[in-house]
Amino acid sequence: MSKPERPQSEPAQILLVEDNPGDVPLTREAFKQGRIENDLHVVSDGIEALAFLTQQGEYADAPRPDLILLDLNLPGKDGEEVLEELKDDPVLRSIPVIVLTSSRAEEDVVTSYELHANAYLTKPVDPDEFIETVRAFEKFWFSVVRLPPEVDN
Repeated sequence: MSKPERPQSEPAQILLVEDNPGDVPLTREAFKQGRIENDLHVVSDGIEALAFLTQQGEYADAPRPDLILLDLNLPGKDGEEVLEELKDDPVLRSIPVIVLTSSRAEEDVVTSYELHANAYLTKPVDPDEFIETVRAFEKFWFSVVRLPPEVDN
């Protein structure tokens, strides 16, 4: 029998990169209602996201996320720039990235997958549907998918 990657007593580390203050509490609520113990870390722009991921400045003690939820429309560096830098970094590229955005533009979908996003989800406008969407991918990513173990630098 194989050993799980993360002991069940350890919460999943999730980084939410989201500049819309209304979507943050909805996401927190969805994860709270879910069955997976998690620590949700939130940053509001692309520059902060990269600082968190590379443990720079105030994020020197930030944990390595098990999963990143990335909005595309961000101030500073946009989500596509963050995704590109993340996937170019040999230490960080194995972290799964789910693009969670309000954009339904086909070019955004195509570009996100070209930049190696693991999934692209369009945020539902209805709050209950939004929560259901978050819960569905939480269940999939933490109950069905086997995530990569952390790689030592």
